[in-house]
Amino acid sequence: MTTQQLTEQILSKKSFLCIGLDVDLNKIPKHLYATEDPIFEFNKAIIDATHDLCVAYKPNTAFYEAYGVKGWISLEKTIQYINNNYPEIFTIADAKRGDIGNTSTMYAKAFFEDLGFDSVTVAPYMGQDSVEPFLEFKDKHTILLALTSNSGSKDFQTLSYNDKTLFENVLATSKKWKNSENLMYVVGATKAEYFEQIRKIIPDNFLLVPGVGAQGGSLKEVCQFGLNKNVGLLINSSRGIIYASTEENFAQKSREEAFAIQQEMQAFL
Repeated sequence: MTTQQLTEQILSKKSFLCIGLDVDLNKIPKHLYATEDPIFEFNKAIIDATHDLCVAYKPNTAFYEAYGVKGWISLEKTIQYINNNYPEIFTIADAKRGDIGNTSTMYAKAFFEDLGFDSVTVAPYMGQDSVEPFLEFKDKHTILLALTSNSGSKDFQTLSYNDKTLFENVLATSKKWKNSENLMYVVGATKAEYFEQIRKIIPDNFLLVPGVGAQGGSLKEVCQFGLNKNVGLLINSSRGIIYASTEENFAQKSREEAFAIQQEMQAFL
């Protein structure tokens, strides 16, 4: 998917909502346990109920890897279901990969070619040659961890290095890499005070923003400083939407939560 196609979808739906499909079997409705694949059935119901209110889905691969082969099968079925039924939706493999070049190439093939994701999250700590293999794939996007929403982000990301914070160095340096137009960045909503300076470094790139809702981030503050001419934001919500209910009406309740966020977003657009 191209950036232009993503922007067109955002404007059409009046939404820049990304729904995180982080499925914990201990939290899903118990009546799904009787199905052959509870994880997939849960995801399918959420997707069918919310696809017109969001522009992206983001499975965190850890929640599938934890269940071994069965979990990977559920993930594969989920992404195939989205691609086959709602091909306009942008898909994100939240895998936080990153390794030496030939290993990164294999990670990229796994998520872009085999599974068919539009994008994957990547850790930049190992530098240019660990990221550029992901950037070689046409119309695929690499979402670089820049400034995350967790409390431990201050351990490294906001420390000064060459008169700039580490995350500012990551942003500025990554712009020089080959095919950097395929880069997006993770910036946590709990770090809203940094969005203005981030936009000075990367004015045109999309930002994937976790931390709104359950983690306390402010949608208003993120939009005030993070929106750009192409919208440029994907706001992720996971638990607040997918676990809105544990009853048989869970999908409808998830839709209601997604609709409330979409209405807020529409006002900003």
